Amino acid sequence: MKLRLTIDGSVYEVEVEVAEEEPPHPSYVPPMPFGQAKLSAAHVPSAPAPAGPLGDEEKVADESKVCRSPLAGTVTRVNSQVGQTIQPNDVLLVIEAMKMESAITAPVAGKIAKINVQAGDPVAQRQVLVEFE
Repeated sequence: MKLRLTIDGSVYEVEVEVAEEEPPHPSYVPPMPFGQAKLSAAHVPSAPAPAGPLGDEEKVADESKVCRSPLAGTVTRVNSQVGQTIQPNDVLLVIEAMKMESAITAPVAGKIAKINVQAGDPVAQRQVLVEFE
């Protein structure tokens, strides 16, 4: 590839060789829908959390008996209580992140044994929010 450069009034013609081709960049990113997003623990990837003070994942005996936060944010509402019987997709609580509210739904049917957060609490991604019997 030939380039013509002008430096301090002098014109220079140079030839440049491309060493490596750059990978193509995507030109289109699909938009996110507006409004409330319904998320549940089933939507959270099972990849391990990164190491470090913010990435330490709570260990539980039976992963099917907990609901983890799919995102970091702040709890705005708790819609359930200890002892309540729930069905899959029942809204357990609502988390706000980046000015968007996300309804966190029950991944399984069962009875709530423990709720680990309350309105106003900050939560980390993959934090255990609710435990089931």
